[in-house]
Amino acid sequence: MSPLMIPILGICCGLLAIFGGIFVKPWFALQHRRMEIEADKVAEKAAQYAAQTERLEERVRVLERIVTDRGADLAQEIDALRGTAPGRLPIN
Repeated sequence: MSPLMIPILGICCGLLAIFGGIFVKPWFALQHRRMEIEADKVAEKAAQYAAQTERLEERVRVLERIVTDRGADLAQEIDALRGTAPGRLPIN
């Protein structure tokens, strides 16, 4: 091994460390931040879907109660839930 190799390797290692500190470390930090933002978006979307699912489940429970609890006129019960009088079209 040549006596010049040791200083050359030392300089190369130093340059590599400087390059890593200037370019690579901030790039990894940026990627980490992007992943955090994406995770927040996914969590928010999941919460919205959970809320929507809960609303739909509640509607299904109401319909099941109407159908199974008593033998009332189904059309009148649905109209009462919609807030419309029988024979009138709902305003949506």
